[in-house]
Amino acid sequence: MFISRINAGGFLNTVMLIRKNIARGEQVWGDGAVMRLEIRNVSYQYKKEDRMILENFNLSVEHTERVGLAAPSGYGKTTLCMLLSGYLQPDSGEILLDGKPLHSYRGYCPVQMIWQQPELAVNPRLRMRDVILEGDQVEERILQELGIEQDWLNRFPSELSGGELQRFCLARALGKRTRFLLADEISTMLDLITQSQIWNFLVREAERRGIGLIAVSHNRELLDRVCTRQVQMDK
Repeated sequence: MFISRINAGGFLNTVMLIRKNIARGEQVWGDGAVMRLEIRNVSYQYKKEDRMILENFNLSVEHTERVGLAAPSGYGKTTLCMLLSGYLQPDSGEILLDGKPLHSYRGYCPVQMIWQQPELAVNPRLRMRDVILEGDQVEERILQELGIEQDWLNRFPSELSGGELQRFCLARALGKRTRFLLADEISTMLDLITQSQIWNFLVREAERRGIGLIAVSHNRELLDRVCTRQVQMDK
């Protein structure tokens, strides 16, 4: 499947459709404390690299926030998301969710990651109905609001477009126990209309459920409109 890049002007028209200011709720979890995802003094180096991709890095995100991560390629944005969602373990430092080590959470991870290339994030041998079942329980309304059609559920990943696949990946990541969502360049490969639909849905869903959102993008216009604050990782 060939996917072309969109031009900058088209992207600006798309992000103008996204609401810039979303009221932040004061929803709380459990004992009434604000739920927080923290990375404390974390360092990480890939074995084949001669430099630290992250060194003594710190970040704290509350469940009412939408935080944008911005930096040129090679500064560890995707690596940070993989650490925060448990796909990688830091060489040093710690990652905490609600004050407890992330690795202490068993079963479904409350921190879910959505990848840039959805075709690499699903099992090609499973029908989409079974792909959804790989995660936590997903509300029917989420499938409806994402525009997932019933007949898509019986298809294999190769029978769907990139935008349709990404909608399934979003739904799978939004299980009932999800508390933080990491979106790593999730709309880069999608058409303008799909980009707008996905981001409007994500912002609305994060606000509705009090889910913390971390968004990675090279497009500052998108981060300006989606996020409540931004972190420039190359400074």
